[in-house]
Amino acid sequence: MRWEQLFADLEAAFVAEQAAAEDLGSRTRAEVGAVLLADRLRGAVGRDVRLDCGGAGRVAGRLVDVGPDWLLVAGERGQDLLVATGRVRAVQGLGPVTAPADEPGAVARAWDLRRAVRALARDRAVVRCVLDDGTVLTGTVDRVGADFLELAEHHLDEPRRRTAVTSVRAVVLGAVALLVSPGVG
Repeated sequence: MRWEQLFADLEAAFVAEQAAAEDLGSRTRAEVGAVLLADRLRGAVGRDVRLDCGGAGRVAGRLVDVGPDWLLVAGERGQDLLVATGRVRAVQGLGPVTAPADEPGAVARAWDLRRAVRALARDRAVVRCVLDDGTVLTGTVDRVGADFLELAEHHLDEPRRRTAVTSVRAVVLGAVALLVSPGVG
């Protein structure tokens, strides 16, 4: 009779351990299920990454910063790449670290793609603007509205001069996949 009780106790302990392991697995899956890509990306700042982007194709370089809707990547050719996060389709090179999920403060929430592009306009940076359909525009960002930028189109190797500008185009910010500049940051 004692053997039967011993085996019953062992079986109950085994069933309890399995249930606890399944519960731990469920909690782990639930925790991982709440992780945002931005948290994974913030954990990869400083690493070499490869981004597959709608419209822009493969973007590779060292991840420098992560904003609420943009990524700053130091490109392999020394240029700065401002990537619209909404156009990122896949990421390689993240590594094992995930940044803790932070409730972004007012400043972090405000430093969106529009404000990052305003920094380009302020600096009069010459940019290559890649749209979500693969269209490439070149020129200088003249101004940035609430949901668009105005690009004075000219060749990359020419400074923005009235005589060099071929047209001024309003570009919807939601259509921007990538802005390439010799000095975004």
